[in-house]
Amino acid sequence: MKKFLYFFLSVVIIVLISKVYQSSLPEYNPKRDYVDLENEILKAFILAEDNSTIELPEGHFLFSQSLSLDNKKRVIIKGKGMDKTVLSFKGQTQGAEGIKITNSQNIVLQDFSIEDAAGDNLKVSDTDTLTIKRIRTAWTGKVSTENGAYGIYPVLSSNILIEECEAIAASDAGIYVGQSKNVKIKNNKAYYNVAGIESENSTNVEIHNNEIFQNTSGLLIFDLPGLTVYGKNIKAFDNQIFDNNQINFGVPGSIVSSVPKGTGVIIMATKNVDFFNNNVSNHKTSNLAIVSYKVFAADKDLESGSQISKTASEGIRFIDSEFEKDKGYNPYPGRVYIHDNKFSNTYRFPTLSNDFGKLWYIKNNARIPDIVYDGILPKGIKLNSNEVRICVKNNDKDSFVYLDAENEFINFSNDLSLFNCELKLW
Repeated sequence: MKKFLYFFLSVVIIVLISKVYQSSLPEYNPKRDYVDLENEILKAFILAEDNSTIELPEGHFLFSQSLSLDNKKRVIIKGKGMDKTVLSFKGQTQGAEGIKITNSQNIVLQDFSIEDAAGDNLKVSDTDTLTIKRIRTAWTGKVSTENGAYGIYPVLSSNILIEECEAIAASDAGIYVGQSKNVKIKNNKAYYNVAGIESENSTNVEIHNNEIFQNTSGLLIFDLPGLTVYGKNIKAFDNQIFDNNQINFGVPGSIVSSVPKGTGVIIMATKNVDFFNNNVSNHKTSNLAIVSYKVFAADKDLESGSQISKTASEGIRFIDSEFEKDKGYNPYPGRVYIHDNKFSNTYRFPTLSNDFGKLWYIKNNARIPDIVYDGILPKGIKLNSNEVRICVKNNDKDSFVYLDAENEFINFSNDLSLFNCELKLW
């Protein structure tokens, strides 16, 4: 009776704390003193030629419209530092992006900040050889669903370096790389976003030495249906991923809106993932989850094809309940190697804000697992067949849950022995 009473009181206390927590969202309120140089800077972008440098002066500058480059080669856009050169699109009336770059080659952006665009702060598409260095993207004030989707957003591009940047308060992902190849994301900070850093449908990606904290979820490695390019070959190592427990403020119906608060890392439907030497800690749902796209598609609270009425939504991916019509898409993760990481947690009880947290109370003795695998497999494929093999080895403290989600958790287990193996991925 005493044990039951203790458990009941603990649940009540957690619920009360959760309600208090959910009432507060973080804010980013840097001091700004704006100067009007819009026409001069806009002119520099319009007149930029190949092999040129756009020098952005020191100061805080307001813009009513996007700055853009199209079909340019070997252009450098350079400020005086993230804290010294600030381009603000607060009150933007023309365009969606802050800076938009398309169909270009050998582009460098460095040493300035981009704030408060109606849509994405920095979007680059169809570009080969891109360097984004010491760029801060942010939305100011209290974080909100009305914030733009992506801070740093290269898509359909190749040979990308994102280094020493900061991404703050995006309503989807702070740093997002989609449908791209040969990508390095290193030495960045991402916080106050729904997702800190996301690699989506991309190939040959290295994500390392980043600090990812105070987001809804820290690192997402996803493959999604309905796109022309699918991803594989992802290395994530030497990252600090911690305290990603912020309430989810993603656009309703989007993929990220269904990401559980308090999940450090989610690996979904991607192939050949090497996750090693990372420090993942203090998450209220789980430190790391390996799941099929079916987990998201089964969310009954989200409608397929949901729409929102703002230009900021152009790149947002929505739940697709008809994903099986995409014959080129494989919704199952495979050949994922989780090894030599450090997992830890100071939270005693899981969150009650999502179904996973509630499940841990029922099936996992109210313990928060470090590693979760949903166990959903293609028809006719056995657990740990080569194409779907999951290996977990040599981690420091790795409490484990095998869900058996497709069979109503009949074989729910904490037994890691079936997954104690090595994978040669490269």
